[in-house]
Amino acid sequence: MTTAQALMDSQVARLRTLDPRLPSTYRLPSGEPVMARLRDGSGVAGIAVRTSHRPGSLQSLWSASESAELFPLLGDHPREGMDALLHAWREQLADEGMPDRDSSCVVTWPSRDVEATRALLDHGFTPLSCLAVRSTPPGDAELIPRPPGTVTIRRAGPDDLDTVVEFTLKELEYAALVGASVHRPDAATLKRTAAHVRLHGSGPDGRDPVWIAERDGVPVGLAECGWTDTAQHHSGRRLRPGRWAYVNCVSVDEQARATGVGRELMATAHHEFARAQVLGSYLYYNPPNPLSSVFWPRQGYRPLWTIWEVRPATAVR
Repeated sequence: MTTAQALMDSQVARLRTLDPRLPSTYRLPSGEPVMARLRDGSGVAGIAVRTSHRPGSLQSLWSASESAELFPLLGDHPREGMDALLHAWREQLADEGMPDRDSSCVVTWPSRDVEATRALLDHGFTPLSCLAVRSTPPGDAELIPRPPGTVTIRRAGPDDLDTVVEFTLKELEYAALVGASVHRPDAATLKRTAAHVRLHGSGPDGRDPVWIAERDGVPVGLAECGWTDTAQHHSGRRLRPGRWAYVNCVSVDEQARATGVGRELMATAHHEFARAQVLGSYLYYNPPNPLSSVFWPRQGYRPLWTIWEVRPATAVR
């Protein structure tokens, strides 16, 4: 069968022709090998990783408790290769045993590779999330003055903890209806702990950039952002190496939606990102979300990777 390195080399070359913003190399995790043979006798492979997200972990808010993830090496056979590999993986999962509740199978794959998309759909996978990226246009370095009567944008500080938690919980509650997020019983505690870290600046870059939008002194929106070095972060498998800005959460009060609050928050964030001279910014959003699937493309973000899931894991076809 074809060697893993040969599959990797041909896969990277093919995917880069589809989307030049993909990284030129990929780091594969440690895991169990999955192998499959195609009709012409050639082979494809993958690495399967199983992860448990224990109660009380922040990851449990955006993932099933038991997750099985496949990292495919398909070479030049995106559709037939993905189909064969998913068949082999399903058999392997059946032998291992996966819970039929609060479990998932996950495959993250470049969004523009529609040949592989067909195979994923045929096996019951749903595009619940996508990693979207945005370059930094030169104009972002200049903050456009706001006309009178619009919202006021200010940086959040430690005294805004309750407000930040309130808005992040609203976003989680909505996201749990339209994507991969899960509103667990300890969500408020987990969100408060994470917000405390962001607002008190315990990270290497100090306080993360978090902004609050106010109208007549009343908070109506939040943009919770940060910085990441892809060489030191799991996103390094998906993005070109370097320093990026990321958008963790944007939440607007229901009564203030469609009034420009989110747009003004992101104008402020993009201005800060440009001043920091990052490679670009990225975020995750849910394609089934009728709000974010419209809002983020208008802000200049476009899908780079799509996260396909089956829940529960036993429902893979």
